[in-house]
Amino acid sequence: MLSSEEQARLRLEIFAELELFIDARGGFASRDELTAFTLRGGLRIPLIDRNKGIRNPAEFDATLAIVSAGDKGRYNVYDDAIDRSSGLLYYSWAQGPLNAGDNRKLHVAFEQQVPIILFEKPLPNLYVPVFPVRVIDVLPERRQFVIDIDESGVRATTATTLDKRYVERLVKQRVHQPVFRARVLSAYNKRCAVCTLKYAELLDAAHIIADTDERGLPVVTNGMAMCKIHHAAYDQNFLGVSPDYVVHINERLLADRDGPMLQYGLQAMNGKPLELPARRDDRPDRDFLAERFATFTS
Repeated sequence: MLSSEEQARLRLEIFAELELFIDARGGFASRDELTAFTLRGGLRIPLIDRNKGIRNPAEFDATLAIVSAGDKGRYNVYDDAIDRSSGLLYYSWAQGPLNAGDNRKLHVAFEQQVPIILFEKPLPNLYVPVFPVRVIDVLPERRQFVIDIDESGVRATTATTLDKRYVERLVKQRVHQPVFRARVLSAYNKRCAVCTLKYAELLDAAHIIADTDERGLPVVTNGMAMCKIHHAAYDQNFLGVSPDYVVHINERLLADRDGPMLQYGLQAMNGKPLELPARRDDRPDRDFLAERFATFTS
């Protein structure tokens, strides 16, 4: 067994390499990728368990990762166990007593305040990591662990009250946005819908109706996969997408002369059909596109 110091160093090394690993894949990974996870030094250390929602490697006294797969409806993207008013995840115990089996190591994570990884699973075989998170309480009467997704550590217990706006921003930034991006990029096969660029690190999930609008839900039909330059152009109304799924470029940009990036990166996209998801149910909402396109043409 590794010493406490060696475990802490290994855990931090895993976190650092997981961040790079996930960034290179567009913010999510498959089960096979996570079970084959290998550090640069050659140590293979699977990050999820194929048969259960908790990962307790022999190298650690405390749990390394848990999986939350509570999405209850295809279009209700974040209908999971995270309490949106508190930013807390209520994670059920495994069968058996608290001091045995998988429960024991998760309880150690609580006692020692060891950071762990939360994998959100919004779709089959699609895992979005949120880390580090902490176990801040145990509820024996409900057979649940309480997971705080706030990495700041300002909340010591469930009794700590946080500002509502802070919690809303926390859940949005740490869960909603990453899961939305993962869903959209997965639907578009990790390619820009405008130019088909396939480098996941350079792709975003562009909202059609802004997420500041109450209708701007983080669902695939309200998003399009776009590379960063086309996302920025879309947000600034230099680029528009009509309800018939055709790309349009602002007339001022079409008339300008400013080198190959403008010529080939934007002007050449004018009139190009949008690259659509294979599943019809994942394609952009035409009514939302029409509303947004009206802003582009005004």
